[in-house]
Amino acid sequence: MNTISIIGNSTMKPSCRFLISAKNPVFFKRHHSLTSNLSGNQFNFYKTKQFLTCPFRILGFKTIFNESRKSFCVPNISSGQSRLIARDSRAVSVVASVASQFREFSTSVETRVNDKNFERIFVQNGISVKPLVVERIDKDENVLGDEESRLGVLVDDGESVNREDLDGGQGVEIVITKREESDIEKEAWKLLNDAVVMYCGSPVGTVAANDPGDKMPLNYDQVFVRDFVPSALAFLLRGEGEIVKNFLLHALQLQSWEKTVDCYSPGQGLMPASFKVRTVPLDDNKLEEVLDPDFGESAIGRVAPVDSGLWWIILLRAYGKLTGDYALQERVDVQTGIKLILNLCLADGFDMFPSLLVTDGSCMIDRRMGIHGHPLEIQALFYSALRSSREMLVVNDGSKNLVRAINNRLSALSFHIREYYWVDMRKINEIYRYKTEEYSTEATNKFNIYPEQIPSWLMDWIPEEGGYLIGNLQPAHMDFRFFTLGNLWSVVSSLGTPKQNEAILNVIESKWDDLVGNMPLKICYPALESEDWRIITGSDPKNTPWSYHNGGSWPTLLWQFTLACMKMDRMELAKKAIALAEKRLQVDHWPEYYDTRSGKFIGKQSRLYQTWTVAGFLTSKVLLENPEKASLLFWDEDYDLLEFCVCGLNTSGRKRCSRVAARSQILV
Repeated sequence: MNTISIIGNSTMKPSCRFLISAKNPVFFKRHHSLTSNLSGNQFNFYKTKQFLTCPFRILGFKTIFNESRKSFCVPNISSGQSRLIARDSRAVSVVASVASQFREFSTSVETRVNDKNFERIFVQNGISVKPLVVERIDKDENVLGDEESRLGVLVDDGESVNREDLDGGQGVEIVITKREESDIEKEAWKLLNDAVVMYCGSPVGTVAANDPGDKMPLNYDQVFVRDFVPSALAFLLRGEGEIVKNFLLHALQLQSWEKTVDCYSPGQGLMPASFKVRTVPLDDNKLEEVLDPDFGESAIGRVAPVDSGLWWIILLRAYGKLTGDYALQERVDVQTGIKLILNLCLADGFDMFPSLLVTDGSCMIDRRMGIHGHPLEIQALFYSALRSSREMLVVNDGSKNLVRAINNRLSALSFHIREYYWVDMRKINEIYRYKTEEYSTEATNKFNIYPEQIPSWLMDWIPEEGGYLIGNLQPAHMDFRFFTLGNLWSVVSSLGTPKQNEAILNVIESKWDDLVGNMPLKICYPALESEDWRIITGSDPKNTPWSYHNGGSWPTLLWQFTLACMKMDRMELAKKAIALAEKRLQVDHWPEYYDTRSGKFIGKQSRLYQTWTVAGFLTSKVLLENPEKASLLFWDEDYDLLEFCVCGLNTSGRKRCSRVAARSQILV
């Protein structure tokens, strides 16, 4: 089978370009190419955004998908023979040991990145504009015919899979019991499909919300990087990878563009918060589609997104894990994109801490909520992105220094968060007895925290068994609020120790009424009220107590809660939360968030038919049915980090290594 790459403007589709600035437009044409897809299920989208599934053949694979189950034919890498793997309604996954070998089946033009290729991309003062090159498989009928006759044909009649000429010509019939999708799942899949955004005839993402009754969508009709992640996982878990691959590549194309606020540009490598497909008129009554990114210059508060690049890296890893298409990670432009994001995050500055210093509103909580400094959510995503990058970076002379910097940062960050962000009954009692104004490297109260900062609600709220990571830490300041996303992602990424991860879920279970209530899950607890609300939020009328970011309940957090529970073998908690959501989401038309202390009412300004609410529910359901796939999305404890420390490279004697303390935290 021949693998070729095509670069050039397609004559079959309208011209497609990216829009840089509405005020001073400059256009770059997007190069079209036929795409191939290792996701196993190629779909064709129509103008209605509905799609059909069809068999897909590539490099010896023949895959048929049907609703919630699938049969997967995987080449036996060691012997060169084919074998059929079949499962019940929990579907099938390629085991991790085999998935890692999928790299050998690369469809990329450049299956390995070398230093020369990488240097070709960089220029003296920035990065050159990269053409979007998507490879394709030559559709030689004779080649495909030979491959198909060698492998045989899978026939899915809804009840059995019949395989001829398999393993020495033995016919096999495998009966599979299919789980019937519920009405709410069928509606959710339809809504997700209807939210798909098309660009030049290909799917590139999903809109944030798709409420037909909303006359003022603001930016909810755009494709948000963070919002698309649960949608992407839902598609990947269903075997549909084309839309995710397109999204990753188009977002990458937007990365290197220059956007300004008051004639000032953010650092190179910044990913946009969102993008929109616009249609602009040309001469001769022709129209063309353009991608218009938003880096925060149009956002409320004009804050650039710190988390977009981190989510992009995390999703890139998930795409490879769930599809086996590791060739995408190894492309020169993708490797360059990873490095640009990391260079932006790892740049030296004035900060003394290994955690990222960011401004308020730079993440999911994108309005003023007193999270400026070192918010837990960003640190957990940063840690995950570092671990993902270390897996995906091709190590060579051009990247070895970056890999070393990643290891240094991972080691320091994990110790910093585990040691200083963690609170339980023992730690709170320690803070309660802190001495202040300590000066020396031996100080116990390193951040000069005054015991009076411990809020009265926490003294009675913290359970005897359990603990959590606080929301923020700065000199003389500890934000003791429970931020759900940061804690859940700390569990998923193993930023917390195994013992801490278990304790976080213990807190959620013991404080179920406070953190879950009628709708999973509180974005933070407790809400800011009275003078705290007025001063810290700036009297934000949308972030009133127990609403929106200020203690509101967000159903999209369900998929991250499910993943954390599955990692820690606490699936009963995930099932309980999903059952709560299932009772209300369809009836309430899939709201963005819920209000009140118990999450009883639909948010007063909540958008309906919110896509990441729909996708979060679907992803949770599919993850529960496919624990082997869920295991590909989280990280286990990295014990090597506890042995490695940058202090060993320092000969001045001024640094005191904390690895012994870090290792002592690990209790398994």
